[in-house]
Amino acid sequence: MTQEKNSVSSVMDRACRVIPGGVSSPVRAFRSVGGDPVFVRAAQGAYLEDLAGKRYIDYICGYGPHILGHGHPAIVEAVSAALTRGTAFGAPTLEEVELAERISAALPSVEMVRLVNSGTEATMSALRLARAATGRDRFLKFEGCYHGHGDSFLVAAGSGALTLGVPSSPGVPEAVTADTLLAPFNDLAAVEAQFRRYPGEIAAIFVEPIAGNMGMVMPATGFLEGLRRLCDDSGALLVFDEVMTGFRVAWQGAQGLFGIRPDLTTLGKVIGGGLPIAAYGGRRDLMEQVAPAGAVYQAGTLSGNPLAVAAGTAALDTLSADNGAAYRTLDEIGQSLEQGLREVSERRSIPCQIVRQGAMLGFFLSEKPITTLADVDACDRELFSRVFHRLLDLGIHLPPSPYEAFFFSSSHGPEEVAKTLEAFDSAFGAA
Repeated sequence: MTQEKNSVSSVMDRACRVIPGGVSSPVRAFRSVGGDPVFVRAAQGAYLEDLAGKRYIDYICGYGPHILGHGHPAIVEAVSAALTRGTAFGAPTLEEVELAERISAALPSVEMVRLVNSGTEATMSALRLARAATGRDRFLKFEGCYHGHGDSFLVAAGSGALTLGVPSSPGVPEAVTADTLLAPFNDLAAVEAQFRRYPGEIAAIFVEPIAGNMGMVMPATGFLEGLRRLCDDSGALLVFDEVMTGFRVAWQGAQGLFGIRPDLTTLGKVIGGGLPIAAYGGRRDLMEQVAPAGAVYQAGTLSGNPLAVAAGTAALDTLSADNGAAYRTLDEIGQSLEQGLREVSERRSIPCQIVRQGAMLGFFLSEKPITTLADVDACDRELFSRVFHRLLDLGIHLPPSPYEAFFFSSSHGPEEVAKTLEAFDSAFGAA
C-alpha cells in the first residue's frame, strides 16, 4: 500500500465514505479543534503511534481504561491465556464471578454486580431498575454530565454531545425525555426545587460524583452529601455513575473518596483493562430485582465476555498489589504534572485552571474556577484549539475537545511529564 494511500487525509476520506463522520465515536473526529484526527496503528506504555510511525505521549488513555498504560504485560498475558480457552461461551464462568467479587470487595456500596458491555448499557439498566424499585418514572440528571447515549439521558448531555454542540439528539421522542429532570451540577438548591415540584415522583438522581464529561469538575463541598440526604428523605435512589472515576481516582472510586454510599453504581473503563466491559451494582435488595432473580429484565449475549473479564481482573489485581503502590505512583505523576502545568501557565501568563484527582486531570483555559457547565462553556475554546494543535505537532496528544478530561497512566514517568511540560511551554509561548 503506497504512502499516499496511507496519508491521514486519504484515510479520512476513505473512512468518511463508509463510516459516519469517518469515526466510530463522535469526539474522535476533531470537530471541536479542527483538522483531521490522528489514526493510530499501535500503542505501548504512555505512547500512541500513528500511521507514519510518529509517536505521541498519550493523555487520552482510551478515555480512561488504560490506567496502567497501553499493553501492560499483566493484561497482555491474561488476555492471551484467556484467548486459548475461548472467546465467548453464552454460559457462566468462574472468572466473571471472581471479577464481581473483586468489585464488590473494593466498593462497600456494591453488594451485587451485573456485568454488561458498555457504560451506556450500565446506566440504561440502572435507570430501569431504579424505576422498577421505586415505582416512579421521573429521574434527575445534571447539565453537562454524560451517562451514555440512551434516549432518556440525551438531555443537556456532556462529552461528545457538547463537543458537537448538540445537547440532545434528533430521533429521541419528546415523550421519552418528558420524565428527565435537569439541574446545574453543584447547584443543590436547584435539585431541592425539583424535588419540591415533583414530590414523591422522582425515582433517582444520576450523577457523576466527579464530573468528567465537561472537562473535570469537582463536587462542591456538601453537594454530594446533600444529594444523599434528599434521596433518603424522598425515597429516591442515588446512582453514582463511576464509569469514568471507578478505580481511576481511587481504589474505592469517588464514593470512597467522599465517604458517600450510593444505592446503585455504574462502572466501566478500568474494570475492563482496555477491553469492552461495564457493570452496574449496588444494594442486594435492589440487585435481586434483576432477572433472573427478579422481574426487571436485562440481558446481553456477550456480557461477562471472558477476554474482557481476564483483562479487567488483571488490571484490578495489579492496581491492588503491594498495598496500592500503583496509586502512589499515579499520585506522584499527577502532582508533578499538575504543579508543572500551573507553573508554565503562570510563566507564560496564560489564565488556566488545573483540577486533578488521582489519575484524572481537568484543564481549563479560564481566569475563574470551574464549578458548572456554564463555567466550562465560557472557557477560551479558540485558544484551546491552537494549543492542542501545537502540542500535537510536538508529540503530545490531548483529548481533542475542551469538554474532555485528561487521563494519564502509571507508564507516564518523569521523562514523559518533563516532555509534556516543555511542549506546553512552547505551545503557550506561541499562543
